[in-house]
Amino acid sequence: MAMPGDAVDALAKAELHIHIEGSLEPELAFALARRNGVDLPYGSVEELRRAYSFTRLQDFLDIYYQGMSVLRTEQDFHDLAWAYLERARADNVRHAEIFFDPQGHTARGIPFATVIDGLHRAIRAAAGKLGIEASLIMCFLRHLDEADAERTLDLALAHREKFIGVGLDSSEVGHPPAKFRNVFRRAREEGLRLVAHAGEEGPPEYVWEAIDILGVERIDHGNRAMEDRALVARLARDQIPLTLCPLSNLRLCVVRDLAEHPLRRMMEDGLLVTVNSDDPAYFGGYIGDNFRAIGKALDLGASELAAIARNGFRASFAARPAG
Repeated sequence: MAMPGDAVDALAKAELHIHIEGSLEPELAFALARRNGVDLPYGSVEELRRAYSFTRLQDFLDIYYQGMSVLRTEQDFHDLAWAYLERARADNVRHAEIFFDPQGHTARGIPFATVIDGLHRAIRAAAGKLGIEASLIMCFLRHLDEADAERTLDLALAHREKFIGVGLDSSEVGHPPAKFRNVFRRAREEGLRLVAHAGEEGPPEYVWEAIDILGVERIDHGNRAMEDRALVARLARDQIPLTLCPLSNLRLCVVRDLAEHPLRRMMEDGLLVTVNSDDPAYFGGYIGDNFRAIGKALDLGASELAAIARNGFRASFAARPAG
């Protein structure tokens, strides 16, 4: 029997797959647009929310990058992160490792320092005011070339104390992880933690590349790993965590129905799975919504959902020392 909603709310959670730009709710987007004199191509919050209808990853990314246009100042980035952290606290999130996409901002002329300083200030405040320990993971946009990623890492290293790792996101198909082998090697040499999106729309080979060529410690998504039994065995043996995002998978048509989601089969195969929200403003659900939805769809009981919640802490970099 699926776990009651209030029991899901009571579970302490760690969120490991959240794009801070993907938590930009339409209400905040319009507020920031007014503050910064930005014209949005939508007449109202309701019209913008109706635009959040996607059939594939690229449909979402097009509007995701458009939404970034309202983020201009350090205060904007602080307010964005603070809004997410308040919402996460309502879902009993105690620990969060938050992705951000600096190239989506520096390409618009926003200084790297403006982005990271605003985000970092909110994270520092949240530890005392909200009781959430959070850290930042800088993601490279995979549709850009490695040279651009290298330049971004150069900028980031001046702020090394404000982030803990690097990741890889954006358009997956046609952009294999191996494309970024050199910049990930540099990041590893700098002592940064490594993650990458792989196996969401891309093939199982991308998951192999992320592990063996980039040397990542976690796989973000990883749904299609289930197509390769040798890969499943590797993930189980090494307990390489998967940061799953059920409602995102549904909205982007990675699965046709949550009842078809591979999470239960992954658990049965001994994989270390976690549940997260990905881009909650766009996909209709924060982490608690994802727990409730996947629990109902797969008829997960209290012990199973509690185990998934514990996995979030086990898979966190707070619990997995580097080296």
